[in-house]
Amino acid sequence: MTTYNENNADLNSENLVVFFYKWRKPLLILSLLAIIISTATAFLVKEKYSSSVILYPTVTSSISKALIAENYNGKDDILKFGEKEEAEQMLQILNSDDIRNRIIEKYNLMNHYGIDESDNYPRTKLENIYESNITVDMTRFMAVEIEVLDYNPDTAALIANDIAALLDTVKNRMRREIAVEAFAIVANRYNDQKNYVQALEDSLTSLRRLGVIDYESQAERITEQLSIAILQGKSNAVRALEGKLVVLVEYGGAYVSIRDQLEYEKKQLTFIHSKYEEAKIDAESNLQHKFIVNHAYKAEKSSYPLKWLIVLVSTVATFLITLMALLFVESFKNAKNKLK
Repeated sequence: MTTYNENNADLNSENLVVFFYKWRKPLLILSLLAIIISTATAFLVKEKYSSSVILYPTVTSSISKALIAENYNGKDDILKFGEKEEAEQMLQILNSDDIRNRIIEKYNLMNHYGIDESDNYPRTKLENIYESNITVDMTRFMAVEIEVLDYNPDTAALIANDIAALLDTVKNRMRREIAVEAFAIVANRYNDQKNYVQALEDSLTSLRRLGVIDYESQAERITEQLSIAILQGKSNAVRALEGKLVVLVEYGGAYVSIRDQLEYEKKQLTFIHSKYEEAKIDAESNLQHKFIVNHAYKAEKSSYPLKWLIVLVSTVATFLITLMALLFVESFKNAKNKLK
């Protein structure tokens, strides 16, 4: 009866010191084994080095509007840092297949990660490893961080810096595809307008050769001279002036219409020319789309694995599992004694 009560007291853990003392050997032995095994495992895991680039996006979408546009309002300031929307756009580009494929090809990551192309789904394996080693995320300060883990510290830094550099390459390529098409449209419109203006000027030149130089002033002066010639009885002068009036009557209306149209079309040509220059700059020029805060550099020590964390977690987990197993044993013994 006394033995039963003692076991019951142990099972209820009324005296934890006694319980742990009783099972000290298995607890200590298994914990020490966990420390030894986890330490050996931690040192067997291949080390990885971390390098990162921190950058901010710009807000500039059009080089011409930021640099030469007349209606500048400061919105496209090339020196202004981008906000959340621009940072999210940057994230999409940095995570794009275009940049991923360029990095995979440049560093031969299939071979670098030890993937056999004859295996099943080698590309899927490669992309999974790529995503686990290369992460692009937004910081709490609305910057974008590119972090790269690699077995070689030099390679980690090079890949991080190359990804940042490729942002401009890819974004300029995307922007140029549209800018070149836009420039072609504006160039055609500009050339058409220039040819039309030239045609109007040629028409005015033809009318000037016929004697219509400035319709209003000519009509006024010829009428005045004709009146004087009539009063003075100069018949030859009257006939000459009447001939000039006939020319003005016949071609004066066309002259005025073409002259006014030419003035309007020249204004249009000036406006289109400014758009032509803007579109040309956008199609032919490149601009950085990022501010780099920190470049990636070669890490001096590994970032993965955290050996102390592996040892700590393994030891604590082993201790807790052993403790639960011992409690189960105690409970089983207690239940067995009750049945007796």
